[in-house]
Amino acid sequence: MNTRLTVAILALTVTTGLWAQEKKVQDPAESRELNDQAYIRLLRTDLKAKREQIVREAMQLNDQQAGAFWPIYRDYAAEQTKLGDAKLGIVNDYAQDFLTMNDEKADQLAQRVMALEDQRMALRRKYYELMKKALPTVLVVRFFQVENQIQLIVDLQIASNLPIIEEAQ
Repeated sequence: MNTRLTVAILALTVTTGLWAQEKKVQDPAESRELNDQAYIRLLRTDLKAKREQIVREAMQLNDQQAGAFWPIYRDYAAEQTKLGDAKLGIVNDYAQDFLTMNDEKADQLAQRVMALEDQRMALRRKYYELMKKALPTVLVVRFFQVENQIQLIVDLQIASNLPIIEEAQ
């Protein structure tokens, strides 16, 4: 699995580098931004496919259950993607302000992170209720167990790549 991810990242880096050269990008910051955007698209595509595969294997739904579950899941995933975009915005703002962090910026970021967590929980509650109407509660809880584990991994990956905040000098 790590080998495939490494190969995908290397392929992406080469492809993105060629694409950036093709566009004749002169600004290193713009080139980095293009690489980051391409990397994020790859991760999302890869994660979306893997996430759905993991959910499919963990859920073990019969045809009737699958018919009820997957449309709801896809709506949930679409809303989850919007929250992911918001989190990416916070991470980008953190990265932009990292070297010049002050109390006001730090508080703004913290407030945004907490608001995003509230939105994430509200989304889970909303879809828990929707799924519970269509499926046995045990299956719904199973889904949210798996979803929680996947989200913890994603959050850990993001957190492990962020430097610890320091006070501006």
